[in-house]
Amino acid sequence: MSAIAGIYPLQHEPLDPELGPALMQQLNRYPADEFMTWQSKDIFLGCLSQWVTPQSLRETLPFYDAERKLAITADAIIDNREELFERLQVPRGDRVSIPDSLLILLAYEKWGDQAPVYLVGDFAFMIWDERKRALFGARDFSGNRTLYFLRSRGLLSFCTVIHPLLSMPGADRTLNEGWASEFLAIHTRTDVSDLYSTVYQSIEQLPPSHSISVSGGNISFSRYCTLQAPPELRLRSDQEYEEAFREVFGQAVRDRLRTHRAVGANLSGGLDSGSVVSFAAAELRRQGQPLHTFSSYPVDNFVDFNIGKRVADERPYIQETIDHVGNIQPNFLNFPHLSPYNDIDEWLDIMEMPYKFIENSYWLKGIFEQAQMKNIGVLLSGQRGNWSISWGPALDYQAKLIREFRWISFYRENRKYNESMGANRKKVFQIVGKKAFPALTQLLPAKQHEAPPDLIHPDFARRTEVEERLRVLGINSGSSQTIYDIRRKHFEQPHVWNVNGTVATKLSLKYRVWDRDPTNDLRVIRFCLSVPESQYVQNGVDRSLIRRAMKGLLPDEVRLNRKRRGVQGADGIYRMLPKWEAFLQELREMIKDPRTSAYLNNTGLAECLNRLGSEPAPSMIFNSDFRLLTRGLVFYRFLKRLS
Repeated sequence: MSAIAGIYPLQHEPLDPELGPALMQQLNRYPADEFMTWQSKDIFLGCLSQWVTPQSLRETLPFYDAERKLAITADAIIDNREELFERLQVPRGDRVSIPDSLLILLAYEKWGDQAPVYLVGDFAFMIWDERKRALFGARDFSGNRTLYFLRSRGLLSFCTVIHPLLSMPGADRTLNEGWASEFLAIHTRTDVSDLYSTVYQSIEQLPPSHSISVSGGNISFSRYCTLQAPPELRLRSDQEYEEAFREVFGQAVRDRLRTHRAVGANLSGGLDSGSVVSFAAAELRRQGQPLHTFSSYPVDNFVDFNIGKRVADERPYIQETIDHVGNIQPNFLNFPHLSPYNDIDEWLDIMEMPYKFIENSYWLKGIFEQAQMKNIGVLLSGQRGNWSISWGPALDYQAKLIREFRWISFYRENRKYNESMGANRKKVFQIVGKKAFPALTQLLPAKQHEAPPDLIHPDFARRTEVEERLRVLGINSGSSQTIYDIRRKHFEQPHVWNVNGTVATKLSLKYRVWDRDPTNDLRVIRFCLSVPESQYVQNGVDRSLIRRAMKGLLPDEVRLNRKRRGVQGADGIYRMLPKWEAFLQELREMIKDPRTSAYLNNTGLAECLNRLGSEPAPSMIFNSDFRLLTRGLVFYRFLKRLS
């Protein structure tokens, strides 16, 4: 909804009156509905506002409350407004119009530094408490909005994005080698585990689920939210669990429809986005508004290759959902002018740092561009659904039953699964056995597969001791973990989700479209973590709870589909073919460039390049060689910007 900024003299020295406006000037690259500042002798606050909610049309940011002696600048949409109205005893006549920033201010007045505990939504804010001469701020639990800061020359400067802070006195563009080592060493799309750091040595970050307090020249941080499984929810029947799911999830979707502009949604052929769209379209029908959906499909003339149970073109499933749900204005998009290679520089401008999702970058950006053109205020998604609303891995559940010696339940689930899927009993049992005891699997003779090389240079890894840091957190050591271990860490460790919030924040600022994910709602996640595992897998059926709960709300062709799942970005290499020789030439330059020799494993990357070849198969898009080369290339482009 906005980009916020501020400057606070840690030693209470007089503040240079030109610093604040100069900091705000750096935000001019983003579209704005309003551009305001507030300054006292102690602090400067600024806000570039993008009006999304009806209440934001009348919102003043930064806002100074003379009665309470509090000032706030906020980048926030709060979703549990009704709950907060009751807790804070907001007069009923004020509830429709009160802006979210004032709700945050009232929460701070009542609960002090515990205020973020009571907030549900996407937010980053800073509050100046004039009576205490203290600064307090927080970032939402999964980091859906970013907040960076700089400590330099007696000043604490903060901003939603990085580049304005680099213009401040004392800032520099030196590469943070600790951040870079983790970025290069982590195998997954997670960027880093150290969430206080950024790619720049001088710029820090407020981690998700954390607050910051500044008083008397001292800066302290506190984690206010740790997501752990609550007590198990015990209801009387399957139907009651289904009703409870619809109630909690439906509320999360409805709360995210609050905009004075049009509402959009990402729609694939799967359960998560389909469920979001189903609830959203029904609510918007009651309001007399349509839901605009955005769906990507492969470029024309692309021939789908064998990717197992995955399908690249989901249009038949998407159309089933559109026809069944109704009240949808669909947009089918294949972005023939976009490719992962052509958009690297623009993505580096957006992200302000290297990124790892190059295979999906073009259609992500393309959908936001189209949403902007249709005056979409809120763009719904279901990115976290696999870990929340559509949790329920059938074979992993069978493995869990074995580990718990629940043989009768295992036999029933195994038999039902094999019957319903037409699966080979022996092969299924072998898979389940490996999942049941992953640590023992490591002791067995393994098939000889050539392991892909590391992206990080071995000397750089040793010098920064990155593998030791990652080992402590269990990163890059997934083979001995069960899927239940991975899910638990997914919610307990905020670094897992941070990159999604970074992408969402920076795309929203560029395109003035706010990404909102009901599957990531704090209330939904807590509900899903409380549901017994027996609700998530039943009679051999995976993701059972959402399949049952969405009966009648989604077409059975989508709701009951267990054999085909969509995959985005399968046509990435096909899109790159016109620039393939230029791509290869740049990779050769990267491997030879002295700037990369200290960071990248160029020997291993040269081997990857040889295997990639001059006439690649489209299926190479999911190959580890292509993934390592493109991640290295993104990092290389960023290094060239630094120099």
